[in-house]
Amino acid sequence: MQSTLIISPSAFVLREIANERFNQDMKWGEQNHTPTLWLSILGEEFGEVCKAVCEAQLNGRGSEGWAEYRAELIQTAAVCVAMVECFDRNKRDL
Repeated sequence: MQSTLIISPSAFVLREIANERFNQDMKWGEQNHTPTLWLSILGEEFGEVCKAVCEAQLNGRGSEGWAEYRAELIQTAAVCVAMVECFDRNKRDL
């Protein structure tokens, strides 16, 4: 009996996020910011998502605009992962 490997769509997305995390580490090195600074970085990324969706929908950029929106979502998710990694690495007590 032959088995079939089924890879969920989320596995592909999670791989993209992991690749983006790698790119961020290559660009910036290990980041150990305070939660406040992390929120500023996340806010900037979220702003880029908002800008991309506005340009795609309101400025009629079509598939190019939606590709940018998706790319910004991956970057934003990767920043969230970096925030968790930093938290765990520094074992912050709240």
